[in-house]
Amino acid sequence: MRRDVHILLVEDDIIDVKTVKRAFKENKIINPLRITSNGEEALKYLRRQGKYSNPEDSPRPSIILLDLNMPVMNGVEFLKAIRADEDLKSLTVIVLTTSKEENDRVESYKLNVAGYIIKPVEFEKFVEAVKVIDLYWSLNELP
Repeated sequence: MRRDVHILLVEDDIIDVKTVKRAFKENKIINPLRITSNGEEALKYLRRQGKYSNPEDSPRPSIILLDLNMPVMNGVEFLKAIRADEDLKSLTVIVLTTSKEENDRVESYKLNVAGYIIKPVEFEKFVEAVKVIDLYWSLNELP
C-alpha cells in the first residue's frame, strides 16, 4: 500500500489483532495501523471524540478493516452508523471476519463494503489474504 494510507482495524479479539499485526509484518506493510475494539469505539475514533480528539493521534483512515462479531456495537451496526453519517459515509471498509453467515455478507454488501473476507484459520493463508488486500489497494486509487 502507499505509505500515506492509514488503516483502522476494528477488532475485539486480541489474538486476531496480533495475527493482523504479524501478517502486516510478514508482508512488509508499514502503513500506520490504529486499533479500536468495537464499533462504538471506532465511531468515537472517526468522530474524534474523547481520547481520540487529537487529529495527530487519530488520523482519518483510508481503509477500515472491520470484524463483524464484537460486543457493544457489532460490525453491521457500525456500518449502518457510518453510512448514515454525512462525514463518514464514503469511508472504505473491508470486512475481515469469521462469519460465514450469508445474511452477514449480504447485509455488509448492502452497506457498501469494498470486500468481505473470511479470516483463514491457518496463519500462512491469513498472510496470503492480507497480501491480496495490500496488492489490491496498492493498485487502487483512494479518495
